Amino acid sequence: MHSGMMWKSVGCVLVLFVSSQFGSWSVWAAADELDGEVKIEFLFKPEQCTQKSKKGDLLNVHYDGFLAKDGSQFYCSRSDKAGHPQWLVLGVGQVIKGLDIGMMDMCPGEKRKITVPPALAFGEKGKDPVPPNATVVFEVEVYSVSRGPRSMEAFRKIDLDKDKSLTKAEVKQYLKLEFEKGGKPRDEPFYEKIMADIFTKSDHDRDGLISVKEYNIYEHDEL
Repeated sequence: MHSGMMWKSVGCVLVLFVSSQFGSWSVWAAADELDGEVKIEFLFKPEQCTQKSKKGDLLNVHYDGFLAKDGSQFYCSRSDKAGHPQWLVLGVGQVIKGLDIGMMDMCPGEKRKITVPPALAFGEKGKDPVPPNATVVFEVEVYSVSRGPRSMEAFRKIDLDKDKSLTKAEVKQYLKLEFEKGGKPRDEPFYEKIMADIFTKSDHDRDGLISVKEYNIYEHDEL
């Protein structure tokens, strides 16, 4: 990438060069179960990392997608869904396989450029507006990494009364603490929106609580 090059789109301005202050380096992450490799370029890494992302963690991220062949942009999280960073659980298929691989071991505040081959992106058929057999490039910035919503470590922290079930109040308190710890406190409507989404997806019996069984769907460890 040439220094100073900028890719622009409505609602997004992505600067795809790296300050010499931080430098950049690349690694290749192989995917054993599928053909192709994910190329990871580290654009920025904070000096201190409180915790690195792993499978099952809840990430708050902005990510923007481009076609590798011509640099045209096909997705911008900053202009989608009112421009809020996206919430996702890492490593469980909520995003394409290449992003699940490329976002492992990221720190809050870290930025990466992730190049994904077709087999780990949208495959032979593509997905409009991504054409078939397209290599794609994502610019990713992670805002927060939380041990959950599916690790038992997080469950113990959230379950304030130790009754092995989570109330909305307990989950909201945990989210607030995580955001405040990251220096990004939010208003009540923001947390209410997240709460509604979490309980819609996790409270399968609709009793207003998230049980251990409902919570630990990825079976990371035991309570």
